[in-house]
Amino acid sequence: MSLVADTAPYPWPYDQVLEAGRTALLICGAGDAWSKRTPLDTAVEQRLAELRSSARAVGVSVILLDEAEPMVRGDTTLPDPACSPLDPNPTERTVQSMGTDAFYGSSLDATLHRAGITHVLLAGRGFETCVHSTLRRANDRGYECLTISDACASIDPSIAAASVSSIEMSGGIFGAVGMTSHVLAALDLIQQQETS
Repeated sequence: MSLVADTAPYPWPYDQVLEAGRTALLICGAGDAWSKRTPLDTAVEQRLAELRSSARAVGVSVILLDEAEPMVRGDTTLPDPACSPLDPNPTERTVQSMGTDAFYGSSLDATLHRAGITHVLLAGRGFETCVHSTLRRANDRGYECLTISDACASIDPSIAAASVSSIEMSGGIFGAVGMTSHVLAALDLIQQQETS
């Protein structure tokens, strides 16, 4: 049995088996369009770097998502300072989409299916936009989803708690929520099991 500790509202993953080859880390808002709209959160950026490094080390697929430029409605003020776009490591993939949902008009679903991915870890920029939109579509497509809440930067930090709550409602209608430290520990355990 392999689980990420202290996930809510249910133990994740539901099948109690976390395998590197069946898991992908999706980093939402990694491109310019959403990075420049997300206030810089250095703690989140550090966690993203740690997650990417640990995932690559154990063979978890890392995919940087470059969602389309948003349609601007109302206030166009951008944060200062804002996040910088993420550069892919040679072993990482970048997928571009035509909408806030990274599955829309993109090769993401086909990429995950070809790799045999059934479980996805979600993190990144635009918690209430890119992360949530992509999470909902992943859930609709049958992926077992874990949102790493403290590795998600909100465009409006005042609604971060609501973003978490809406995932956990109804027994985990959009999957489960976990923390970076527990995901890193689970990835470390995978590495230990593979080397023993």
